[in-house]
Amino acid sequence: MEKGKISSLQMAFMMYPTIVATALLGVPSITAKYAKNDLWLSPIFATLIGCLTVYIAFKLHKLYPKQTVIQLSERIIGVIPGKILGFLFLFFYIQNTGLVLRSYGEFVVDSFLVKTPISVIMASMVLLCAFIVRGGIEVLGRAAELFVPIFILPICILIILLIPDLEFKNIFPILGNGIMPPIKGAIVPGGWFSEFFLIIFLLPFLADMKKGMKAGMMTVFAVTMTLMVVNLMVLFVLGSSTASKVYPLMNVSRYISIGDFFEHLESAVMAVWIVGAFVKISVFYYAAALGTAQWLNLSGYRPVVWPIGILIVEFGFWSFPSSMDVNRNDINVFPFQGMLMQTIIPLLLLVIAVIRKKNGQNKGSSSS
Repeated sequence: MEKGKISSLQMAFMMYPTIVATALLGVPSITAKYAKNDLWLSPIFATLIGCLTVYIAFKLHKLYPKQTVIQLSERIIGVIPGKILGFLFLFFYIQNTGLVLRSYGEFVVDSFLVKTPISVIMASMVLLCAFIVRGGIEVLGRAAELFVPIFILPICILIILLIPDLEFKNIFPILGNGIMPPIKGAIVPGGWFSEFFLIIFLLPFLADMKKGMKAGMMTVFAVTMTLMVVNLMVLFVLGSSTASKVYPLMNVSRYISIGDFFEHLESAVMAVWIVGAFVKISVFYYAAALGTAQWLNLSGYRPVVWPIGILIVEFGFWSFPSSMDVNRNDINVFPFQGMLMQTIIPLLLLVIAVIRKKNGQNKGSSSS
């Protein structure tokens, strides 16, 4: 079905923007609502979800190598229950790809291309992603290698240029209201960290499997550090007003002014968002297309790429009537839905698989 191979480094480059891209813009304000000036601590607590999710994915892959969650579900809980669970996974990933696409379209239209129909923005992005998904996992891995430095560079430039505007006193008092506010603030980023379960669709194609676990955990660490630094930058510039902003990083970029001519660097934020959204949508899209082909027992996934693309665009419109509904979903629904589908259910699958393996070994030893 998929003949290509990727390295563990390419997998890390694919997963890093997949998590960070959408979290950069909205997470600082969402966590600030709960954690206030301790919002920089929330990604540390959310890291536990990411590490657990990566561990579960690798353990499942070790028990059932060369299989994705769509295939191993049938092996663990039976064909019919496995097909039902596989359908739920596919519905989840197609719907959430539509949600990411809708968030991308809303951001571009609201901030820059105000007179462009959002349908044009969304359809053009899916068209680009469809071509790279049809190219296969090797093309996706190489594209991620190319785009991740372009993704990271504007963030580094923004941080350096913001240094004169930083108010370090905004961080105090640390844990003034105890540890619970940053833990509550970690729930929403925890939903993003649960997306690391997508590596279950990439692990069967790793050329250097021994380095896979290390690459996965290092990616979790890199995402945590990125979110911590961005949250601190936003806090140092905006202070207590962070929670009232929809896109705090965009507001922060407007503070940059050097020599009265080097200013208005919102385009850098837009570049980060577009590059990151492209990689993220492509990875989600690939997982949905590959999983659909496996669920239907097809010999290849490329025939379903275009139909899945149409579904993604339709879900982007059907799911939420306005940008406010998209924001509410990011806060109230996605974190719990994401952790349920990508951490809790896989954990239950792993427990069942381990128990079945042990029972099988016990029966084999007793019969011998």
